Amino acid sequence: MMNHSQLNADSLLRKSQSLHLASKTIADSMKSGVFKSFFRGRGIEFSGVREYLRGDDVRSIDWNVTARMGKAFVKQFEEDRELVLFLVIDASLSMQTGTSKNSRLYTAFETAALAAFASSYTNSPVGYVVFDGDISFSCEPKTGKDQVPLLLSKLENILQESQKGNISTPKGSVLDKALKGTTKMLRKRSLVLIVSDFRVAGYEKSLAILGMRHDVVALRITDPSDTELPDLGGILFEDSETGLTQHLPTNSVAFRRAWRENGRNSFERWQTECTRRGVYPLEISTEHDPAQRLQFFFSARERK
Repeated sequence: MMNHSQLNADSLLRKSQSLHLASKTIADSMKSGVFKSFFRGRGIEFSGVREYLRGDDVRSIDWNVTARMGKAFVKQFEEDRELVLFLVIDASLSMQTGTSKNSRLYTAFETAALAAFASSYTNSPVGYVVFDGDISFSCEPKTGKDQVPLLLSKLENILQESQKGNISTPKGSVLDKALKGTTKMLRKRSLVLIVSDFRVAGYEKSLAILGMRHDVVALRITDPSDTELPDLGGILFEDSETGLTQHLPTNSVAFRRAWRENGRNSFERWQTECTRRGVYPLEISTEHDPAQRLQFFFSARERK
């Protein structure tokens, strides 16, 4: 499998203006699709209590406070119309692979940048966590003109290091840790986008907990090599996470068929797991235009 660490991908910073423009359509799709409730008020949020006044609905009495204070208090609520976007971004070594023009890593970062820019059109708080074999950095949801550029700058630094062949990235993937941290960090219901190749095990329980508390979209970054291999004879494959190498017979029809079936089965199991956990699954290939995929996904949710 090709490693893109030595290839020149487009700079996210150089492309930021076009990404910002493309994200406007995504923002419009989000506001008109299944997540439109975020922009119209997700319901009512508890804001505090006050003393009972004649005419108040007795059903709103807070009996615990009333018992402690010795007089009647009622609960107060207010409508929450603020969209909170949180990005969980995978930068592990397996993301630096791919056989298309762009690596999984670049495709993931462009996707995350588009979502972040889309949130800026509604002046919505955006937060993020970036991980590899450990948590690289994280930020609680905030608003402000510097929030998205700061994220892009951090992602750009990771891309530049990967293109230089920097091997200091910790091996493995702490997706499970990132999901647990996200659940602890978010105080109100949010739209969470997980951008990863999901080539790791042991995160399913944390995904389920996150899915119960928030609206979660799992964006799986794929590559044609996940299911299709060219006939190149016996070639040496290396696992970017473990460093293990093995010669594989790509000239074998039976081997390529088994590779294809294994890739498809893995993807279908992931889709089923997401759906079972109340999470929206979305595939974005290194061959796709992330802007088109995101726009189609959010608008298609409305039709469904």
